[in-house]
Amino acid sequence: MSLKHGLLGLLDYGSMTGYDLCKAFDDSLAFFWQATRSQVYRELTAMEKNKWLESDLVIQTGKPNRKVYKLTKEGREELDRWLATPAGMEDLESRSAFLMRLFFSSRLNPRQTMENLGRYRELCKGALRTLEEGDEIEEYSKEVSDPRAALYWKLTQDFGKEYYGMCVRWAEESIRILQ
Repeated sequence: MSLKHGLLGLLDYGSMTGYDLCKAFDDSLAFFWQATRSQVYRELTAMEKNKWLESDLVIQTGKPNRKVYKLTKEGREELDRWLATPAGMEDLESRSAFLMRLFFSSRLNPRQTMENLGRYRELCKGALRTLEEGDEIEEYSKEVSDPRAALYWKLTQDFGKEYYGMCVRWAEESIRILQ
């Protein structure tokens, strides 16, 4: 996946400002794809140059002006092309600085490694709690015209719950092995 396609997907639900896109991204996609605000705005500029979206400047008095982005026909075509791409080996790719450090942790005292694993476990528990307590799917589903969208959002949320649950169990087992 790329950030631009995530943004196209969000804009397919309706026009949004850059701020609205960042918030929607953080509330929905951030557990499996991270992006900074500067990356989002850089992509929006590039996508506008590609004619995938267009923007309207909304003049406001007493507040900063707002730039509202909307998807174009070309943007929808690109989104559809990307969505139809069959799953491939690149979809299994994952990067984890934590796992890279763990791989070389024989250089550390095992107690340090167990402490790192314990911190990782707690971070995963926190992420799992956030997904279990989150009501963003219900809130956002009220704002989109396609009622099926919430089903697909729930599928990715379920993946996140399974993933973080697995990470917690793996960290606990790894600590047990190192003891």
